[in-house]
Amino acid sequence: MNRCSGFLAVAAAACVFTVPAVAQMKVGVINMQRALLETAEMKKAQSDLEAKYKPRQEELAQIQKELEGIQQQLQTMQGKLTQQAEQDLNLQGQRKQRQLQRLGEDLQGDVDRERNEILTRGGRRLQEIVAKLAEERGLDLVIDVSNTVYFKNALELTKEATDAYDKAYPLK
Repeated sequence: MNRCSGFLAVAAAACVFTVPAVAQMKVGVINMQRALLETAEMKKAQSDLEAKYKPRQEELAQIQKELEGIQQQLQTMQGKLTQQAEQDLNLQGQRKQRQLQRLGEDLQGDVDRERNEILTRGGRRLQEIVAKLAEERGLDLVIDVSNTVYFKNALELTKEATDAYDKAYPLK
């Protein structure tokens, strides 16, 4: 027997002995994103974020409306305005455009920061919940549905995880 065939025999034997161990493994599947977003806490947080930032969104809409008014005025009054009046309207439009951009970027940054904080905290909590569920069910492995090609519905923990999260972290 040469070295190569000896190595292949050992490798084949190793595969035969590991297959039964894998076949005995208990696996669960979860859609972590859906489980988290469907919790009462996340639904309330989304609603709270929308309410909190609504005045700023309305302010942006008002500035956008004012900018459109200036642009419309420039178009309809073209040739009828003095050069100074046209320059003034253009400057006013540029200021509104900068204001709109700054406020929009600030709003987006604030919303993103706050949303990320909420999702990070909730994600940590959900991981703890999933670990407890896995222990209770005697699971060896829990994988996210985004990394699977196929699984039986009986393996899915998503709804159970959402319910357990809501129970562990009730709304106040």
